[in-house]
Amino acid sequence: MRVSEFDFALPPELIASCSVEPRDQAKMLVHQRANRSNQHRVVADLPEFLEPGDLLVLNDTRVRPWRLRGRRATGGGVECLLLSLVDDIGEAFVKPSKKLRVGDRLPMEDGSVTIELLAALGGGRWRLRLAAADGKIVEALERCGRAPLPPYIDRPAEENVAHDRARYQTVFAREAGAVAAPTAGLHFTPELLQRLADRGVETAYVTLHVGEGTFAPMRAEVVADHQMHSEAYHLPEATAVAVAKARARGSRVVAVGTTSCRTLETCATADRTVIAASGSSDLFMYPGLEFRVVDGLLTNFHLPQSTLLMLVAAFAGHQETLDLYREAIAERYRFYSFGDAMLLL
Repeated sequence: MRVSEFDFALPPELIASCSVEPRDQAKMLVHQRANRSNQHRVVADLPEFLEPGDLLVLNDTRVRPWRLRGRRATGGGVECLLLSLVDDIGEAFVKPSKKLRVGDRLPMEDGSVTIELLAALGGGRWRLRLAAADGKIVEALERCGRAPLPPYIDRPAEENVAHDRARYQTVFAREAGAVAAPTAGLHFTPELLQRLADRGVETAYVTLHVGEGTFAPMRAEVVADHQMHSEAYHLPEATAVAVAKARARGSRVVAVGTTSCRTLETCATADRTVIAASGSSDLFMYPGLEFRVVDGLLTNFHLPQSTLLMLVAAFAGHQETLDLYREAIAERYRFYSFGDAMLLL
């Protein structure tokens, strides 16, 4: 298959720039694969579509608030998205990259953090040295950093930093390490999780730290030629046990988001269970590849020609997925990180 076969026309006004409140009132397109029937509901209705004993698997990664705004010596604005940090040396996307030079020292967030550009790595990526006014870099980042919102979500200079930091984080986030949110999980509230538990739906957690590769467009023309970016994951023993028990009682395993799905399928065994493991996954799922663990998927609506869209197409079918996206566009569903959801069963 060619990457161009996963294209579709998306009206720009359907790209969500803000979240729905409360979280679980986002629209949800429910698709039953067995009879290809669709319903238009909201995420709060999720318990109606799951059975007692079903296992819902969520990604508990925590997004680091490592996006910084500052000023160049000329007075022009600069923005830094820190990707990694070891002691005081990090790598980051810094823009406007063409106006920057090695040796530039840039005060960020009113001088709370200063970055010194050490080497240009290409594609707007830099190696840099960080310093904090009080000498405590990580603490300073946690205190003054902004939510690493995707590039298509523009925020004015007076953005509501506290609101975005809270909203661009799942209510069950625990393990720090992501540079972007696992967006399907953003729809959950404590009340919805309690209603699922009251219904008899079980929950389990995996960790997959969404990496910078999630921003990278596909360069290959043929799908199978694409090299998937690698992301760190952890599947705990408790989740492996929960999957085995669900399989033994004939219940479904439903992944919340493509990140949970990839983690489960990375750790899959021949008997449709999983092994507890930690490591780095570059699993790329596209039509023709078999799902060994996941029976259902809750996911947001993704970019054209993206690996995330291809994973959905691998699960629901290529033409079926494009048809679902056409219906979502006709029904004015909102797309991407702060957008609406689709439940595939």
